Amino acid sequence: MAQETPLDRFKAVLGGTARALSDEAELELAYTADAPAQSGKHLRVPMPARTLPADQVAEARGFADGFALRLRHHDVAMHARGAPAEATARAVYDAIEDARVEALGSRGYQGIADNLAHALDVRLRTDPITRARNKSEVPLASALGLMVREALTGRVPPVEAEPGLALVRDWIGEKTDLGALALALDDQQSFQALARKVLEQLELVEGEQEPQDSDEGGEDQEGEEGQDTDAPDEGDTEGSDGESEVEARGQQRDDQSQEGESEQLEGDDIDDAEGEPGDEGEEGMQPVRPNRPVADPHAQFDYKVWTERFDEVVAATDLCEPEELVRLRGYLDQQLVHLQSAVSKLANRLQRRLMAQQSRSWDFDQEEGLLDAARLARVVVNPTQSLSYKIERDTEFRDTVVTLLIDNSGSMRGRPISIAAISADILARTLERCGVKTEILGFTTRAWKGGQSRETWLAAGRPPQPGRLNDVRHIVYKRADEPWRRARTALGLMMREGLLKENIDGEALMWAHNRMIARPEERRILMVISDGAPVDDSTLSVNSGSYLERHLRQVIAWIEKRSPVELVAIGIGHDVTRYYSRAVTIMDAEQLGGTIIEQLAALFDAE
Repeated sequence: MAQETPLDRFKAVLGGTARALSDEAELELAYTADAPAQSGKHLRVPMPARTLPADQVAEARGFADGFALRLRHHDVAMHARGAPAEATARAVYDAIEDARVEALGSRGYQGIADNLAHALDVRLRTDPITRARNKSEVPLASALGLMVREALTGRVPPVEAEPGLALVRDWIGEKTDLGALALALDDQQSFQALARKVLEQLELVEGEQEPQDSDEGGEDQEGEEGQDTDAPDEGDTEGSDGESEVEARGQQRDDQSQEGESEQLEGDDIDDAEGEPGDEGEEGMQPVRPNRPVADPHAQFDYKVWTERFDEVVAATDLCEPEELVRLRGYLDQQLVHLQSAVSKLANRLQRRLMAQQSRSWDFDQEEGLLDAARLARVVVNPTQSLSYKIERDTEFRDTVVTLLIDNSGSMRGRPISIAAISADILARTLERCGVKTEILGFTTRAWKGGQSRETWLAAGRPPQPGRLNDVRHIVYKRADEPWRRARTALGLMMREGLLKENIDGEALMWAHNRMIARPEERRILMVISDGAPVDDSTLSVNSGSYLERHLRQVIAWIEKRSPVELVAIGIGHDVTRYYSRAVTIMDAEQLGGTIIEQLAALFDAE
């Protein structure tokens, strides 16, 4: 029998502790290299190294304790009944409840409190509050969660969050009485009533709002029902996000008006898209194209893969619990609040650009057709002049599909991935208005340092030059035929801690390209949103240092020269024109409101 290792003993002890804290004998504790998660009685916490470094041990303990305490002290059904439907309000509501559970469970247990504090430090590494530069960039859910935690436990917030918290602390303190929450710490129902009072004080919900019947129905059901009849009301709901931020009331009314108009347009477009499933255009027929496959370019590339056995193509909704996705989408919505003017400008310019290609034109001074009323005046002046007619003609416009391929690598962590998600959200909404189908994809790896692919390579005796040596993960955030409103929550996954790892751009580009080739649309535009060169430590450590970059350049050259797919790129914080011939660079999200709008719109012009 193999001797038990310290890591095995640690796992056994942590599992027993979690079962004791949760009072659930059937609780299962597993370990993962991905983000920690809880699904019922199944917990997944970070896997520490074999040497059990102190910080990794504390991280695993912190997440295990937090999940176990939630099982013991949190009633999911009761929480769902009182939860608001609006995303930002829901995120704040969830954060306040999380603070209650952790404060209640750690009361009198210094070790548990220290473990939870360490897990909080880990979560804050990727939280936007640590990078906030003004009030509008502070995630309200993060700020309220930290302030409620401080009020309930007396523990000061982590140092890295204090600058961002200071931007809104006085404003929150003036509007709310967080100290009252401590009076109902042991009673979830009473605590929920006080939490909703906090939401009312912050103007995130209206007073005496009816609780929702379902944990998941608030946003999704409202979104789908609103497509038919309530588009202006949706604008009002979206506008409440602006009220949750520290904004002047005059600007709030402007934002609400703009959002109401844009949501109404989006709802109308989605109705059209869903109401006519068999309609492929006004001509009533499919475009006729020869069904010839594009030649497989892999034989031309000096590139190979050690194994594809552990690769995966996965929907974003399969990587995260629905409740967590709603919360993450709330964080993303908060980033969008102060960009409403940019959304409107980009939507209007891009919509005019694409609609102009679809608009009809007229042939004038014809002998038959429709009477040209604009030229009747010359007949009145000179009766000898003949009547003028005009004939309408359709301008040729090819139906179009756009794929947004987003780099989900670790180098995008923080502000860059927020900008990428915001850009994708804005572009997807705008293109859908114009009747252009949009697919949103992401790419990363399943693990750091090679994952299972590297383990099989090590077991095989480390053959030289193995090629790509990691488990790739390709993520589908939104399918091309799926309305934006149904997929909007999935985009919040990009805000999730632990998702972003390595990036193998060349293979991701070919994957997205091959998905487009299978589409029936005549015009296909592939837009890559990235921050630069591909990086995978496992692959580059056993191949040449330029192995992945060379493959990326080969794939780009092949698509640009030989494929019917049009390739464009947006560089986030880095100039990507050294790879892509058609590209723009965005240094910050605010640039969407300036000259970058025209450059983005120009990317969609036909070559």
